[in-house]
Amino acid sequence: MDTRKIKNVFPLVLFLSLVVISSIGNPEPSSAQNSRKDSISVGGLERTYSIYIPSSYEPTKPIPTLFLFHGGGGTGQLIETLTLSRFNRIADREGFIVLYPDGIEKHWNDGRGVQAFRAHRENIDDVGFISALIDHLIRTFNVDAVRIYAAGISNGGQFSQRLACELSDRVAAIGVVATQMPEHLTSSCAPKRPVSLLMICGTEDPIVPWEGGEIGFRSGQKFGRVLSVSESIRFWTTKNKCPSSPMITYEPDRDPKDGTRIHRAIYGPCSQETEVVLYTVEGGGHTWPGGYQYLPSGIIGRTSRDIDANEVIWDFFKRHILR
Repeated sequence: MDTRKIKNVFPLVLFLSLVVISSIGNPEPSSAQNSRKDSISVGGLERTYSIYIPSSYEPTKPIPTLFLFHGGGGTGQLIETLTLSRFNRIADREGFIVLYPDGIEKHWNDGRGVQAFRAHRENIDDVGFISALIDHLIRTFNVDAVRIYAAGISNGGQFSQRLACELSDRVAAIGVVATQMPEHLTSSCAPKRPVSLLMICGTEDPIVPWEGGEIGFRSGQKFGRVLSVSESIRFWTTKNKCPSSPMITYEPDRDPKDGTRIHRAIYGPCSQETEVVLYTVEGGGHTWPGGYQYLPSGIIGRTSRDIDANEVIWDFFKRHILR
C-alpha cells in the first residue's frame, strides 16, 4: 500500500482499526463480575467509562488506580481489547483498579490546538472530567490519592501529557505510547510538581513521525504537530530537573522475526525522586508493543514482540507515588 498516494487516509485508518479490533473480540476476557460500565455527569455532559476492579479489592484498604486512554477514533472498550486486557490480569495480580474512559465522539482534548474534532472545537473539559472522576473514585472505592496513574496511545498519550501539565498534583506518573509532546501544549504546560514519564515510540511510525512535525500520513489531512522524540524527552527532563545523560540498555530480542529491537534510556534520579524513561522501538510503528497488529504493517508499521507494554508501564508506575 503506497501511503503517498492516499488522500485523507488517517480518518480511514481510524475507521478500519475500529472495525478490525471490534471484530477480533477479547482473547483474554475479564471476569464479568469485576468489570462494569458506568457514567458520571461533568460540565453538563454524561461521561462514560469502564472500570475493572480486581478480585483482591478490599474497601478498607486504599487501592492504586490506572487510567488507560484510547487513541483518536477509539473507545475505552477498544483500548482494553487492543492491549489484550492484560492490564486487568496485572491488576488481579498486583491489586489496582483500571479505568477505561471514553472521549467525546471518540477523541480527547489533548491540547494540540486543532479544530478537527468536537473535543477540540468545543474545548471539551476532559481534564475536568478526569479530575471529577478521581474525586468520585476516592469517595466510592477508597482509591489511594498518591498512587493514581495515566497512560494512553496516540491521542490518549498526548492527553496523558496534558494531565501531567495540569493535574500534576493528582497524577503520580504517566505512560505515553506511539506519540510525543504536542507542540501547541508546550507553551502552557506548567506542572505544579515533577511527574515521572515513560515514553514508548517507534522509529518508523508513519502517523506520528519520530522526528516530529505534522501528525498524519505524508499525503492527506494533518492533525496538529508534535515535538520530536528527543525534544519531547528534553522537555520533560528539563521540567523534572533530570540528569542530561541517560543510562542506556538493550532489551532482549525476544522475537527476531518482528523486525524490531528495543533499547531503554533512563534519566534519573530527577527532582522529588521522579524519572523519565524512553523505550525506543527500532523499526516499530504506530502500535502497542505486545498488543494487536490491528492493521497491516504496510499501513501502521510493525508491532514489536520484544516487550509487553502493559507490564513495562505497570512496573514503571508502581515505583512512583505523589510526593
